[in-house]
Amino acid sequence: MSGDDLRKRFEAAFMPNYGVPPVALARGEGCRVWDADGREYLDLIAGIAVSSLGHAHPALVEAVAAQAATLAHTSNLFLHEPEVLLAERLLGLLGGDGRVFLANSGTEANEAALKLAIKYGKANGRTYFVAAENGFHGRSMGALSLTGKNAIREPFGPFAIDVRFVPYGDADALEAAVDERCAAVFLEPAQGEAGVVPPPDGYFAAARRICDATGALFVADEIQSAIGRTGAWFAFQHEDARPDVLTLAKGLGGGLPIGACVAFGDHGDIFAKGDHGSTFGGNPVSAAAALAVLDTIDKDGLLANAAEVGETLAAGLEAIDHPLLKGVRGRGLWRAAVLTGPHAPAVEAAARDAGFLINALQPDALRLAPPLTLTAAQARSFTAAFPTILDAAASAVKES
Repeated sequence: MSGDDLRKRFEAAFMPNYGVPPVALARGEGCRVWDADGREYLDLIAGIAVSSLGHAHPALVEAVAAQAATLAHTSNLFLHEPEVLLAERLLGLLGGDGRVFLANSGTEANEAALKLAIKYGKANGRTYFVAAENGFHGRSMGALSLTGKNAIREPFGPFAIDVRFVPYGDADALEAAVDERCAAVFLEPAQGEAGVVPPPDGYFAAARRICDATGALFVADEIQSAIGRTGAWFAFQHEDARPDVLTLAKGLGGGLPIGACVAFGDHGDIFAKGDHGSTFGGNPVSAAAALAVLDTIDKDGLLANAAEVGETLAAGLEAIDHPLLKGVRGRGLWRAAVLTGPHAPAVEAAARDAGFLINALQPDALRLAPPLTLTAAQARSFTAAFPTILDAAASAVKES
């Protein structure tokens, strides 16, 4: 079936919240994908930082097929070995003194963290929460209450909890907002949906110090940034500022839906039996996929690859002198090409025409979050083509 036919049928069958995506993908291999009409693209989005190993990776295919052929689902009424192995593996990577809750997505992981923080707050006379302006933690009602993007938050308010928003990266503003009545501070190590915006050096360490001083829980939303995306297993490790609660998803499953909420020390015992649950959380197939992702990242040296190829990608972009390109920001294989004006949709379209999938994340910022298997040669192929892509976008903007 052609891409045009699929898009028409999509538009007729689905709610309009996504619009109609411009490309109907049919298959993938490594860092490349093909659409329904047979056109090839270099995938620099990876399903929004999800496909850590790229597409159709043999380790992921084997793990998923073997587990699906053995035991595909149990619910939370029974336990199974893959979920236990995964929880133990995550705790080993994080220092070992925590407890894990497995969910299906980043939003659900953040919902679990929020419920944990609410229970902590009620037990300790703490009544409000602090989060960052322009932060993003999900679209369900609890996660949305912590999301500091007014355009997606305000149509669905009011919310059931008191959340106070502070400018991201301003440690003084954060310190002024957090006192002994604050239940928890929710922060991303870099603001993903805001345009891969990193804070000043030392900001996460300052948040850790502020929460230690006041007794507020420090919750790190690493939905996008973890599992090697920045060249470390977890982005908080760049500042050695481990939170009290950590949320994970996206790259953990390599394409299979999974999320995790990890609470450290005594905070891992805040939930009691019946406080929270998930029918599909910890699903055997997703857990097996996550184990394959972690094993492959370790075995194939993909943390180092993300750091090294990320620098190649950034250096190639920084070397481009073009009136539409302002610069590049981010770390590892989690970057944003920053534009001089609101031209990101035009650049995304021009890149797609040239055979590269990138994401117009903000009007002036393009997200690059490719598989961790991206090679230096593939990164250079994009940066070599990018000036021509920018020229095409500039012409399209001029014509419009």
